[in-house]
Order: sequence, then C-alpha cells, then structure tokens
Amino acid sequence: MPRTRTTKKLAQRIDLNYFLRPHPLRQWRFRLSVTLVLGAVLVLGWHALAGDATVYSSGGLAPAHAILTSRCEACHVRPAGIFSFSARAADTACLACHDGPPHHSNALFTPTCATCHVEHRGTFQLAATADATCTQCHANLQTNGNPPSGVATATSLVRNITGFNARHPEFAVLRGVSNSAAADSTTIKLNHYRHLQPNLTGPKGPVQLACQDCHRTLADAGGWSYGETQFHAASTANSDPLAPRPNAAYMAAPSYAKACAACHTLQFDKRFTEGIPHDQPEIIHDLLVQKFRSYIVGHPAELRELRQPGRNLPGTPVAPVYRTVSPETWVAERTADAEQLLWGKTCKQCHTLTFEPGATPPKVVPSNITVRFMPRARFDHAAHQLVDCASCHTRATSSQESTELLLPGIATCQQCHKPEVQAAESRCFECHTYHDQSQRHPVPGRFTLPQLLGASDHMSNDVSFAAEK
Repeated sequence: MPRTRTTKKLAQRIDLNYFLRPHPLRQWRFRLSVTLVLGAVLVLGWHALAGDATVYSSGGLAPAHAILTSRCEACHVRPAGIFSFSARAADTACLACHDGPPHHSNALFTPTCATCHVEHRGTFQLAATADATCTQCHANLQTNGNPPSGVATATSLVRNITGFNARHPEFAVLRGVSNSAAADSTTIKLNHYRHLQPNLTGPKGPVQLACQDCHRTLADAGGWSYGETQFHAASTANSDPLAPRPNAAYMAAPSYAKACAACHTLQFDKRFTEGIPHDQPEIIHDLLVQKFRSYIVGHPAELRELRQPGRNLPGTPVAPVYRTVSPETWVAERTADAEQLLWGKTCKQCHTLTFEPGATPPKVVPSNITVRFMPRARFDHAAHQLVDCASCHTRATSSQESTELLLPGIATCQQCHKPEVQAAESRCFECHTYHDQSQRHPVPGRFTLPQLLGASDHMSNDVSFAAEK
C-alpha cells in the first residue's frame, strides 16, 4: 500500500527552533544594521560638535542665499523653548533682510514667505514660484470688497484664473475690443502701412523703413538713420556691454528728432535751407521772428517788393508795381506766411491743433503716446528680440490709422509660452509679481562679512533682533 502523507505529518518535520541557531546571513545583517546606526550617530555627533547644521539640509540654497549655506540660524529662527532642529524659516527672518510689501490691501489671505519661495531645491530662482501659490486664491478669488489700488471696482477682477494656458482671460487692454477697433488713445496721425512701403523718398534716395527705425527701447544706444544729425552716430552713454539695462524692456515713445527729422523736414520759407526746430508753437513763433529779422538786416533790398502779376482781384484797385514796407511789416508778413504753411499743412499732418478765437499761435493737443499698455503685467522686449516684430504685431504692416491698437492678443503669446519642455516659461511669475513694488522701501544690510563667512559671535544678536522685529 502507498504511504499516506498528511499535513500534520509534514508539519512535524519542521524544526520550530530554527531561528535560535546561528546563521551567517542573520549575523551579518545584525552587525551591519548596528554598524550603520552607530555610524549615522557618529556622523551627526561630529557635525553637532563642529556646529555644522548643513547635514540636516534637504538640498542646496538658491544663488541669492548661497552665502548663508553654513548659517542656518539666519533664516531658521528658533523660538524659546524648542530644539534647534525643529526651527522653521520665519517671516521675521526674511523681513529682516527683504522688504516684502503687501500684494493687495483687500486680500483675505496672506501666505508666508516660505509658502511661495521654497528653499533648499538647488540653484534656481526664488521668484520662480509654482502656479499653485497664485491659484490658491485666484482660482476662486474672494476679496473684502475694497478695490486694490489702480482698479476701479473689485468686481472688475477676473476671479477664476487657473493658469496662463487654462482659463486665463484675454489681456485687459484687449478684452472686449477687436484688434481692428480704434482703441489707441494717441492723437498722433501715422500711417504704418504707408511708411512700410518700398522705395519711399528718403534724405539720400529711396529707402525701405523697418520697425526698428522708429521703435526702440530706452536703453538702445544705436544710431538713428532718419533722425537729426546729432543722433545719426551711435551714442556712447551706455557703451559698457556689461552695464545693466533697466530700460531695455519697453519701447520708448517715438521721437521726431530721432526717427522723423531726416525725411520730414520742417521747411517754412524758400530763403532758408534749414527747417524750424520741432518745438511748441510759441517757441516756433519767436524763432521765426528772429530768423526773419536777421535775414532782412542782411538783405534790405527785399523791403522793396515787386507786385506779382495776375494776383489782382476783379473790382479792386490795381496795386502799384513796386511797394516798399518797413522791416517790422516785412517780418510780420513773412512770419504769418510761414506759420500759415506750418499750422495749415506741415504740423497738421501729424499733430492735432486747436485754434482759439483771438489767440495765436494754436495749441497742440498732447501726443498721449502710451508706452506701457499693461501696467499690471511685466513684459521685456529685449527677451523677444529674436522674433520679427510683425510676427507678434501682425496688423502693423496693414494699419493705416494710428488709433488702431496693434498689440498681440493672448493667443499669440500662448504659441510659445505653454507648459511643455521645449517651450517658453508660462507660469504666473513670468508676467506678474506678487509684491506691490510701489510700496517697497530700502532695507539696510543686516550682517557683516565676518558674521557670514566665519565668526558667529554676533550672529545670535542679529537673529534675535530679527525675531523681535
């Protein structure tokens, strides 16, 4: 008969005391565990005796705070009664070195500094905050009813923005306005289409204008091809290539002296080769009088004028062939003729003039050229200089009215700024800042070089002062 093998018989073959007998694998595992624990305790003890707390750090500091790498207590302020390793980065420590002005006066929630600016993540920009820090409020924005500075009413705010590529509204200046609508408030009359045509009459022959001939940033020190002589050569005001360029972000208002003077001369009389300066009518009037007075002193024969044939009106007495006038009368008549040309044709081509009864010369309506159309956002033309101007300002080449708003819409920006690896930055901080920089104040330095680089005798005093601030 075959042998019967039951579960009970099989279990009786197992030695229940196997774990009591020594085994090489278990012995080495125990020794290794004890050794690693003792080694970790020795390493921590060594760093504790040396006063080095970097072993507890989760990562390197950002470049802006790299000098504080060995000075954890500068940020991690330890309140009385707790252990050092439980100290957190306190707002008081941040505000001891930085001025963090408020976001908006009507905000219901103010995050801590470390909520948005997370340190110990290596070499990165602290300003590169995550969208979640912004959308924690702006995805369902609630306010206390008081409108922030510069905003007409609290209800004008968009309250459900979740990202630049997700539920972000059209730019405020374009919101509800088509690109073809007359939305620019400037009073200057300019035809972009006409100025971008080939073979225009230039100072030295046919020319082809480009956007950069008129539109440049304040930091651009290059020469102006179609400006007055003193602007033709490149400026040396910012010749240092390493010098900061704080004015390289926004386009300056186009200037007649730099962009228009070479082609649009302000000629006023055939007796003079030069034109009148581009200035206020009152100043131009005085300059005209001076020029004609100086001229007639050297050309007194022109006081005896020959009557031009064919200028007599029917039914009026025939004027004598010659007439002689006084220098004052001659200057007044020539000045009136020049001003009639300037006010009625030359200046009127670009400017809006108002003539008040009995008042001369006329008043020039302010140009009102807008330099920054989005005051609550940040944009940098210098960072976009590789892109052709017309790629973003698509209507510039066909616009015939200066009142047309030629700004690109959000769809144009979203082509490059999107949440992809090979794409331009699209997080909120790229265009918006949290702190109200208009409320910013200078903050004096808190530490000396010995405190940061070596000696720590005075560090505790500075940190305690920061904690009390």
